[in-house]
Amino acid sequence: MKEVEAIIRTLPHAVRVKAQSLPVLFEKCPGTSLIADGIEADTLGLFEGSSLRDSEGGASLPPHIILFLDNIRESTEPDEALYRKEIRTTYLHELGHYLGLEEDDMESRSLG
Repeated sequence: MKEVEAIIRTLPHAVRVKAQSLPVLFEKCPGTSLIADGIEADTLGLFEGSSLRDSEGGASLPPHIILFLDNIRESTEPDEALYRKEIRTTYLHELGHYLGLEEDDMESRSLG
């Protein structure tokens, strides 16, 4: 998605390198298996896998981000600019999880 590629290009070099190696998947909304695992149906984004601060052996999946585009769209309709802003906020929030930031760290960076 062009929006995510553009966001990555704006990141500081050290973060950009890490972000470029992290796959980003795009889905409409969480599927039944994610909902069964406790993910809310209206979730905007999700980081799965081990963060850079975690030990490598803990997660069963390679690290990746999922952006739920229909949910983001529904939360921002009909404002296209707000939609793009929410993609940025959600992506950076999930990237923060990958980098090992806690929720408080992300709140202080307006990525809550």
